[in-house]
Amino acid sequence: MDYDIAMAADETQIHTTQLPAVAPAEARGRHWAFTTIGIAVILGLCYWGELVLSVMLVSVLLAFILAPVVELLMRMRLPRGIAAAIAVLLLVSVVIGVIYFSYNQATALLQDLPKYASKIREEMMSFRKQAETLEVLNSPQEKGVVNVRAATDWTDVLTRGFGSVSQAILAASFVPFLVYFMLTWQQHVRSATVMLFSLEHRHTAYVTLGLISAMIRSFMVGNMLIGLFIGAVSTLVFWALHVPFFYFVGFISGFLSLVPYMGVLLAMTPPIFVGIGHISSQEVFYIVMTVVGLHLTAMNILYPKFLGNRLQLNPLAVTMSALLWAWLWGAMGLLLAIPITAAMKIVFDHVDSLKRYGAWLGE
Repeated sequence: MDYDIAMAADETQIHTTQLPAVAPAEARGRHWAFTTIGIAVILGLCYWGELVLSVMLVSVLLAFILAPVVELLMRMRLPRGIAAAIAVLLLVSVVIGVIYFSYNQATALLQDLPKYASKIREEMMSFRKQAETLEVLNSPQEKGVVNVRAATDWTDVLTRGFGSVSQAILAASFVPFLVYFMLTWQQHVRSATVMLFSLEHRHTAYVTLGLISAMIRSFMVGNMLIGLFIGAVSTLVFWALHVPFFYFVGFISGFLSLVPYMGVLLAMTPPIFVGIGHISSQEVFYIVMTVVGLHLTAMNILYPKFLGNRLQLNPLAVTMSALLWAWLWGAMGLLLAIPITAAMKIVFDHVDSLKRYGAWLGE
């Protein structure tokens, strides 16, 4: 009898000591399950709310560009509201001026197209025949039957989120107002955001918001300076190569070169297109080498110098984020991928439970 009682006590003790080993495993399983569901919900919200979120993020980036202008005007004893209104009006004027100049140049280009339309037609037909040759596959079921595989329409991927022209114009019309209110209510929004957190986390939230602000400002100013530099050098090279409208396509090519991963191909398109019928194959080679050289210089020298200390992202993280956000938001996601990922890394670095993810994204 005593032996049975002792054995029962031992079994109870064994089961009691084994229970804590099972509970943490179950807790970890639940934690990963909730994390996966949370990530899926966030991605779903980003996917379905792409238009609203992209407009808001673009407005935030423009607000950071105009913030120094507002501060300069406020030093001249202007109220913040008037200073913000002047800054937004300057932005709208610049955008309208760029659109007007681009429209005039595009109109002039279209007027000159008939002069060398036959040359363009020959080049396009030659390229089309080569593309069709690569896409033609012999059917394994029926001998002699030829199947043509439809090419992937990448324009549908890149134009995701823009919708119709009226929808894009309606969304863009909100940007000046959002930028204005972000500039006038900047301090209130920042302090109110910090107050959303509990008392022990407010200092961390304040520091995190400050670092994100400094990163975005550096990102926008750095990209603008690098784009102007590449555009100026491209303009000089295209002028030396007698590329038509070199003063127009040079800066377009320079800023297109800043687009992640697709920048090289996009930057080559304007000078080669307008140069058809005017430049030789050797000059096309010089254009390609110039675009590739400037892009590599920007990515490997200028970017690390101007933005390396602020972003601190490794190339794998940048590539994966560009792929993810391009899938979610198309071309707009490709442009916003780097600042979004850099902001996420700053948040991860200041949250104890997420620091390992920030370390993974970092260099």
